[in-house]
Amino acid sequence: MAYTEEKNKETEWDRPLVLGNFTVHQGESVSGFLKLEDGEFEFPATVIRGDRPGKTVLITAGIHPGEYVGVEAAVELGRELRPEKIDGTVIIIKVISREEFEQRKGSAGMTGGRNLYRLFPGNMDGERLERLADLVTRQLLSIADYYIDLHSGDDYEELTPYVYYAGKAESEVSQMSRKMAQQVDVPYMVMSLTATGGSYNYAASIGVPSIMIERGGMGGWTMEEVQSTKRDVRNILKFLGVCEGQRDYRHYYPLDVKNVQYQAANVKGLWYPRKKAGDLIIEGEVLGVVKDYEGRVLEVSRAVSSGVILYQTGSLQVVKKGPMIAYGEIAYERDERKERITSYWTKRSDSFMEQRREELHSALADRWMQEITQHIPQGEKLKILDVGCGAGFFSILLAKYGHEVTGIDLTPDMIRHAQELAEEEGVNCAFQVMDAENPEFADETFDLVISRNLTWTLPDPARAYREWNRVLKKGGVLLNFDANYGAVDFADTSDLPTNHTHNKIETEMMQECEDIKRQLPISSHARPAWDLETLGKIGMEQFAIDLGISKRIYVEKDQFYNPTPLFLLKAMK
Repeated sequence: MAYTEEKNKETEWDRPLVLGNFTVHQGESVSGFLKLEDGEFEFPATVIRGDRPGKTVLITAGIHPGEYVGVEAAVELGRELRPEKIDGTVIIIKVISREEFEQRKGSAGMTGGRNLYRLFPGNMDGERLERLADLVTRQLLSIADYYIDLHSGDDYEELTPYVYYAGKAESEVSQMSRKMAQQVDVPYMVMSLTATGGSYNYAASIGVPSIMIERGGMGGWTMEEVQSTKRDVRNILKFLGVCEGQRDYRHYYPLDVKNVQYQAANVKGLWYPRKKAGDLIIEGEVLGVVKDYEGRVLEVSRAVSSGVILYQTGSLQVVKKGPMIAYGEIAYERDERKERITSYWTKRSDSFMEQRREELHSALADRWMQEITQHIPQGEKLKILDVGCGAGFFSILLAKYGHEVTGIDLTPDMIRHAQELAEEEGVNCAFQVMDAENPEFADETFDLVISRNLTWTLPDPARAYREWNRVLKKGGVLLNFDANYGAVDFADTSDLPTNHTHNKIETEMMQECEDIKRQLPISSHARPAWDLETLGKIGMEQFAIDLGISKRIYVEKDQFYNPTPLFLLKAMK
């Protein structure tokens, strides 16, 4: 079914779904062995038809029978997904290569040594595996709106978790495939540039947005890997609107890996890798060697580019023309979160300025300065960096006390408003559009780096901390006011006063903020414990934590009130 095709869900939903020997009614889940066509192939499967109409998502595992994480995840998802939480239909095929799986043949034991994954779209008149690929194509991919394929490293491969998404398809199909991949809690994602030779590649070529999740390997599986894969699938289903509920937090946001090098061995022999899957590598570095039984080097694998190892052979032997190692370049520039964050705060910049204008002339301004002055040298004109300055609240307050202040923010509209407010208040501040994770200042430039409610918004706060430490002078002070916002739901404003700023913002805007937050790894950490650990790793040694700051600042429950307790983190270089 093409991604753009419109269907009359209301009339279809009144009729049961008939798929092979399965008949599934609205609000029902059916499990067992799914027999398609003449019954040559029977698949362990679960089909869940929700209470409400919606899209159809196909989930498959066990295309490679020696890849077990996806199989167990599919088995458990079949038991756990409930029709009352589903809008649409979820089809779970727990093992595609059932015969090979049950005979424990592993990926190397496929019929005739062939790789089922490479045979799509298949051939109904071909040999057995070609007929299997054809059946999956015609009977399953043809009725799907979205497709998730679950894989691991082969029984001889170790890998770092990552996800492929289909790139050889119509633009909107590739874009949706990429968005699906972005929901997966893995460090990296790879855009596939082939249209056939793989189930998810072919699915995208016929209009079905598709991804392939890779997690686990070496013929094993762990419950942690299974749980992570189930969480990924649920997050994708929730993103697609097929499963109700809030998406879980993640530890990673996948960065694109481009120019992937799939190095095969030119000779058979004993393989001795120098690295591990997930290691970063530099161009020209030796990645491993192939030796003979006497220890003579037969082949040396060198990195033709810098990047990250996605997977490599983990067994002692490699075969001639068989897989040895795969790695690619990390495309940091394609991290789209900052664009989304900037876009969000641009939409809120006008109301943000009005709030800060009021706050500058409220009791909160004096309270903030009382808190800040306790932690900075007195009687000196300090050179201060206000990171994530927004509309300039801290910058303006500190400039009024005679300090030389530079405020930076990633959102141009925030900087424009900060300049307007500084002019209104009659103070001189320097404001620049700049990334908090990449401040463009020389080493040891500032006496004080200060920030409020910023680190929770950063894709890479550890990098930001390193950079803030770099631009601090020896003996300089870092003051960070933030909160453990990952533990709250921004979309829930029920505990806020009726005149609170957040109650004046559209519900969709607060939900967007919540969605952005859930794409940021820092939201999954316990804070400020994580911050202390991170600062300790970069060499800062003197710390102070204040967990009572909110009680002293937000005395009144008014439009400025912050219900999430702030912490003050002070560190000295």
